[in-house]
Amino acid sequence: MAADLGELLVPYMPTIRVPKTGDRVFKSECAFSYDSPESEGGLYVCMNTFLGFGREHVERHYRKTGQSVYMHLKRHIKEKATGAASGAIPRRRNGKVFLDLELNRDFNGEDYEYEDVAKLVIFPDHFEIALPNIEELPALVTIACDAVLNSPSAYKRQEPESWEEELQVSRHARSLRQQDNGVRIRPSGWKCQKCEMRENLWLNLTDGAVLCGKWFFDGSGGNGHALDHYKETNFPLAVKLDTITPDGADVYSFEEEEAVLDPQISEHLSHFGIDMLQMQQRTENGHHTDNNSPPRARVSEWEVIQESAMKLKAVYGSGYTGVKNLGNSCYLGAVMQVLFSIPEFQRMYVGNLQRIYDYSPLDPSQDFATQMAKLGYGLLSGQFSKPPMKSELIEQVMKEEHKHQQKGISPKMFKALVSKGHPEFSSSRQQDAHEFLQHIINLVERNSGGSENPSDVFRFLVEERVQCCQTRRVRYSQRVDYLIQLPAPIEAATNREELLAYEAKRREAEENVRAPPEPVRARIPFTACLQAFTEPENVPDFWSSALQAKSAGVKTSRFSSFPEYLVLQIKKFTFGVDWVPKKLDLSIDVPDFLDLNRLRATGLQAGEDELPDLTPPIVLPEDTRGTATSPPSEQVSLKRSPEIDEAAVMQLAEMGFPLEACRKAVYYTGNMGPEMAFNWIIAHMEEPDFAEPLSLPSSTIELVPSSSETQPFAAATTLDNSPPEESIAILTSMGFPRSHTIQALRATNNNLERALDWIFTHPEEEESDALSDMADTEPTDQAFSNTNSHSDPTLSPDPDALGPRFKDGPGRYELFAFISHMGASTMSGHYVCHIKKEGRWVIYNDHKVCLSERPPKDLGYIYFYRRLSSS
Repeated sequence: MAADLGELLVPYMPTIRVPKTGDRVFKSECAFSYDSPESEGGLYVCMNTFLGFGREHVERHYRKTGQSVYMHLKRHIKEKATGAASGAIPRRRNGKVFLDLELNRDFNGEDYEYEDVAKLVIFPDHFEIALPNIEELPALVTIACDAVLNSPSAYKRQEPESWEEELQVSRHARSLRQQDNGVRIRPSGWKCQKCEMRENLWLNLTDGAVLCGKWFFDGSGGNGHALDHYKETNFPLAVKLDTITPDGADVYSFEEEEAVLDPQISEHLSHFGIDMLQMQQRTENGHHTDNNSPPRARVSEWEVIQESAMKLKAVYGSGYTGVKNLGNSCYLGAVMQVLFSIPEFQRMYVGNLQRIYDYSPLDPSQDFATQMAKLGYGLLSGQFSKPPMKSELIEQVMKEEHKHQQKGISPKMFKALVSKGHPEFSSSRQQDAHEFLQHIINLVERNSGGSENPSDVFRFLVEERVQCCQTRRVRYSQRVDYLIQLPAPIEAATNREELLAYEAKRREAEENVRAPPEPVRARIPFTACLQAFTEPENVPDFWSSALQAKSAGVKTSRFSSFPEYLVLQIKKFTFGVDWVPKKLDLSIDVPDFLDLNRLRATGLQAGEDELPDLTPPIVLPEDTRGTATSPPSEQVSLKRSPEIDEAAVMQLAEMGFPLEACRKAVYYTGNMGPEMAFNWIIAHMEEPDFAEPLSLPSSTIELVPSSSETQPFAAATTLDNSPPEESIAILTSMGFPRSHTIQALRATNNNLERALDWIFTHPEEEESDALSDMADTEPTDQAFSNTNSHSDPTLSPDPDALGPRFKDGPGRYELFAFISHMGASTMSGHYVCHIKKEGRWVIYNDHKVCLSERPPKDLGYIYFYRRLSSS
């Protein structure tokens, strides 16, 4: 038999690999679905690529790659039997639990036992070889199988190890001598004794000094006074105040330079009047919250937004599948639930599922369209949202378990892909849902090189009107945008007197070391937010081309087009003195129906004079001004090195940003201060040249043409963006149409390999491109709509087929979804979303999906409106 197996595997030996360092073994999730070893059909792991496939998808991989040898993994799970007297029987140690997998089900592992089964399967005949089989298998195959079985999952190595497992007892803990200086620490209202910082505070366990820690970009900020205190006194141990619970606290040893354990922490804290049993770390549903926030306000917010006081009814079926929280990933789940409730996203990814899968690259785990289709199908199919069987309900009642646990899907592969290379989304920290939405729209744009682009529904044109206050002359311009940020003017609150009274009481309580008063939430009319958005705003450093000098200028914004879906973000967050984004506690009476037609742009009006189309002159250095004797249209100038506020640069660099990125941020924001530069950094963090040095000509000679010469040059530059002819020739030699080749190269930034893959994934466009090559006239509206079977008749045709398209129409909308945030900062808290489906509001709270009883529309953060039909 051994010889038979050896001979059977000989033809396949060159395709069997042993996983090397750096290889990721996907043995817990299918590349095309959410099948796992716990699924009915188990999981097939390719012994060459180490990609995992469910039973429905392994044949596709075999046909595409010719890889024949797969390891089939199956985990059998069953509830433990219970004895008549002794309760649960302990888990059997049968030696068959050998897969290093995370359990995907929501149950207590102590109440269940499982058995893992592995075998080799050879396609196409599905010949099976049970594992382990050391005696009969060739040595290479045995080594490869052992390596796959013992390798960690593709995502487990990215998860940080538990802190508690690594901590050691401090050598100072048992011998610590505490000063009897009468210091008593109050239960709240702490602040640094040197800088009055109120976050990231550490209590020195020797003398009771309360001082701030260092600044970290994860949300904890400070000026390092706790470390300075240790250098002055050599008092080694400190405890972080907002981590003290009855179970322990975070202790740091300055002398040992690491986090440590203090077995006597309860005694050491009681020396300063702190009873650990009275301290409660404020958390809600396992999500991180800010301990320095007013407790009653935050608890109220959590209860209202999650509708905790209601007995919510769970819903199941298509479109009602939850998303598991992977650890501070609720922002991802909330955003993707809303996006896949939009028909254009459903059509693009779920409607084209089979085509996307059939044309997916060899590694589908790294393909955006594949992972979007996989996620969309998981959310919309209902396959992972099935109601409990009647027998299960009876069993739960008998066990007094009245709640059926909804499973949801675990988008680990999707998160790994969309966050790849991003400094924040690739971390395990909480993120801003608004920034993630923009990130996803950007990825959709970059990966939708064809005519169909679901993000078209969000895109609109904004008209900006700038007026010189001195000459009253105007300039109109347009820009593309995807969402509107609405200010929240606190001064317009209807309960302003109540807010002022609360602020006075709060300050008085702080000065007299008393408990803070009951917090008051600002109530702001939505009309006030809309008015603040439309009001003129000052233009800093405005240069008037009419005066040929700097002057005062104001800017107003209006809609040049209205999108199919309007996204409104309430600007609830501001920066505190410690640079941590803090949320304003406010409610806004957001309407169900919205009419913005009055904000439609009008363009240049009769009686308005336009500002001359001139660019600001380049200021010559002192030592070269005398050489500027040539005519104005051909003057030669030397540019100075950019003036940069180095103090602001260093302040940003201390936060952990690259130095060159900080210099660019300060320069491009006109030395307007660290806060403006910080916003620039957040907005440009994804750009490939983010950390590249600031490249501006410092001593190069340039010809500055006159305005009449500038425009043709700019137009020529804009039009001359064809890919390299060598790349075009290579692809056209393969038989692809030239126009389709150019489109593929442009869509993939002139990357030949990606362009070839793009052509195969967009085959239906070849015919339309060939037709456009033969056409001598400009395309009509009908011809334009034929290039995209899903395009809307209101889609604005653009002369440049590769340019942005706008689905303009009436500015009347209906609210259909909103995302809410709980917590004091974007760096902490929790997100949920409410979506209106089939005439009823549904709350999506991680894996739990229920009918909403009281949707908290006034506490939302991001609102989504759909356009009402003209009828």
